[in-house]
Amino acid sequence: MRPLSRIEVREVDRRAIEDYGLPGVILMENAGRNAALLLDSMQIAGLICLVCGKGNNGGDAYVMARHLENRGHSVRVLLACRPEEITGDALLHLQVIQRAGLPIIDLSQGTRESWLNELQSAAWIVDALLGTGLTGVVREPYCKIIEAINQTGSRVFSVDLPSGLDCDTGQPLGTCIRAMITGTFVSRKLGFDMPGTELWTGKIHVLDIGVPKALLEAIDHGSC
Repeated sequence: MRPLSRIEVREVDRRAIEDYGLPGVILMENAGRNAALLLDSMQIAGLICLVCGKGNNGGDAYVMARHLENRGHSVRVLLACRPEEITGDALLHLQVIQRAGLPIIDLSQGTRESWLNELQSAAWIVDALLGTGLTGVVREPYCKIIEAINQTGSRVFSVDLPSGLDCDTGQPLGTCIRAMITGTFVSRKLGFDMPGTELWTGKIHVLDIGVPKALLEAIDHGSC
């Protein structure tokens, strides 16, 4: 599968849902589960802090948290937004882990220092703040959170792409996560093949989310 642009990434999701009847909540479950399996396969140990924005990347991370806990890992979910800002499929998966009793901390009003305090004990940090839709310069509160994550020195796993990286150009939009591993969905992103992007993405793994093969072939041949 060739690398995809921001517009094509959106189109894959839209067509999977509208043309093939595959619910977005299932795509999110598949994405989060396979990302969790990838991280678990690295035989990691220690606390995993999952840092979640209000969009679908955050929803993927809620699924990850559940599957990682099921595999015996210690997890902590840190919210960069107020819970009432979370909607749609992401909200459904947040409610699942709330009912399951996973530790969830609302740090939407947190300072850079409070983020650092929560993250310092993490062996791994899952970056699920910002997704492929980002086009403008990263703003607060995300700037301080990204800076805090980078400052910890912990290993970072980015969901789909490092927060702050432009999907199409591979350039940081101001502050940007420096990941050790990026678990990207469906295909590499267009910007990943630009010179120097590996400084932000680390090693890239392409993960399946259950999109039908017929749709992937159509997208691959430019039939958006």
